[in-house]
Amino acid sequence: MSSLLLRQVIRHNYKNGIHNNLLRGHNPLLIKVLKPSIPILQPVRFLSKTSINRQQQKDLIPKEKPNLPIQNNKQSLTKEQLLSKANNFFDRFKVRIKWLLKRSNRPFNTDDYSAFFSWLVMGNVLLFFLATTTFVSLVIFTANTVFAQEFVARKIGEFITKNSNLNVTFENAVVPGWSDGKIIFRKVFVSKRPKKVEKFIKASQKQAYESSLNNNTDEEKDIFEDDGNYTQFDLTIEEVNISLSINKWLNGTGMIETLEIKGMRGVVDRTHVHWDPDDDATNYLNIYQPGDFEFEDFRMEDVLFTLLQPNDFRKFDVAIYNCELSKLRKHWLFYDFLNANVMSGSYDNSLFTIHKKQRLSDFSNNQDDSEKWKRVTRMRVDSLNIDHLNTGLEGPFGWIYNGKVDMIGDVMVPKENNEISVSEIVTMITDSIKKEATRYKNPEVHQKHPDMHTRLTSDDYTDISKYFVLDLTIKLSNVRAKVPFKTPELSYINYALIRPIVAYINSKNTIIEIHNRIVKNIQDFSGSWTIYDSLLMDDISEEVYDNFVDYVADEEARLIRMKRVGFWSLQLLVQVIIFGIGALA
Repeated sequence: MSSLLLRQVIRHNYKNGIHNNLLRGHNPLLIKVLKPSIPILQPVRFLSKTSINRQQQKDLIPKEKPNLPIQNNKQSLTKEQLLSKANNFFDRFKVRIKWLLKRSNRPFNTDDYSAFFSWLVMGNVLLFFLATTTFVSLVIFTANTVFAQEFVARKIGEFITKNSNLNVTFENAVVPGWSDGKIIFRKVFVSKRPKKVEKFIKASQKQAYESSLNNNTDEEKDIFEDDGNYTQFDLTIEEVNISLSINKWLNGTGMIETLEIKGMRGVVDRTHVHWDPDDDATNYLNIYQPGDFEFEDFRMEDVLFTLLQPNDFRKFDVAIYNCELSKLRKHWLFYDFLNANVMSGSYDNSLFTIHKKQRLSDFSNNQDDSEKWKRVTRMRVDSLNIDHLNTGLEGPFGWIYNGKVDMIGDVMVPKENNEISVSEIVTMITDSIKKEATRYKNPEVHQKHPDMHTRLTSDDYTDISKYFVLDLTIKLSNVRAKVPFKTPELSYINYALIRPIVAYINSKNTIIEIHNRIVKNIQDFSGSWTIYDSLLMDDISEEVYDNFVDYVADEEARLIRMKRVGFWSLQLLVQVIIFGIGALA
């Protein structure tokens, strides 16, 4: 009976995994009793009932399992098995994502989450540096919801209109153009008026225009920070496409890499602009600052606006049909437009074009080393009213009050390290210096600027890349001139030649053709935005005056020759008559 009870206790403990602890010692009777029932791996000794209960309590404490390989049925499942057990699309999608990321069905742990976060951060950093436009467009597309459009518009506008007095409004949401890698702004309204606060909001073009007019009517009630002595405008743009580059931003040339404008309409108002008559145009040159825009590609098409000039000048329309610039820099704005790839439009119903002049080397693969010029740009203006040139000028253009003018110019940039170009440029400078040496200098007038020849330094003779050469042909059609009421204060003008020049102009009823060659230092265009602050207009007036002086001198010489020929013809006729009378007698 006791052996039967002991056997039941040991069997119970064996099922609980503690039989090895109970069966210790060297009792052969116990081994013999248990041998038919359970396997004994080692000799056991008899334990009392009290020790068995104490040992059971100790064995109830969980012990660390040995680090042995354990087969897991879940880990051994394949992707196909997991997909077959999925019941819906969401479960299958979850299985595919987990298998793509981990190649197993093991649950995610802390290491997995940290790896995902690291890859997310590094991926965005790489995307920001390698594809800035795509990154920004993704951010805009994510944030540009119905509730966040106002916030996105304000933040983008504050970034774009930084350090400027612009009020930019767009009617439609910002659309990422992923097909061509650009960010698209549609229905944009751009205004520059005297304001205290820069604004960039989302509204319709009609509301923006009405708000601009209301601000203009209430100018007397508000105290502005500026007097409005600059060009003001209200423009609506159908579409603006931009692409961004973080490399340009790090280099200090602005973040916008390319800019494209389509469908511009509006008014450009310069009636508020006023200046001192003794003021110098070079005082308004742009001062370079880090962050000034430099576009690698600039395009405009379908542009039409009304230009309002000061001093009660008549208003007229300016249109740009197509404009393509390989580079547009804020500090070299006027120079880059002179070197445009293609530009066509109309200025007060006068057509103008700027394009790269075609040469034979452009159509062949072999570059001709005999070409003197690196680039030749042809400019052309047809039937321009003369009042656009004579307003505010004291030179020959200021004496002409009626007529039209046609201009054809070739902007030539010489090649670097080219001996033929060096000899050509030196010849041009030599001729210019000879002309300057024989030019009349008015001792009563103080010269504001050095003439265009003395602005060329000695270093320019060795570095021909600094030169800007303009061959300009001007055709004056049916012009009329008058003697200026006020004596012009120009150092190159001889007062005694004003009346002969005016008389010569009025004597020509057809066309007066003037050929000019202007050699300038390219640094004269640094910071220039107009033809006046670059002193190009002064150089053109100077050359035109010299040509008129030559024409007057040639005309006087021709009249003297005509008088001599007429007197000789009359003398010959009298001699023939006298000889004839003598023969008859």
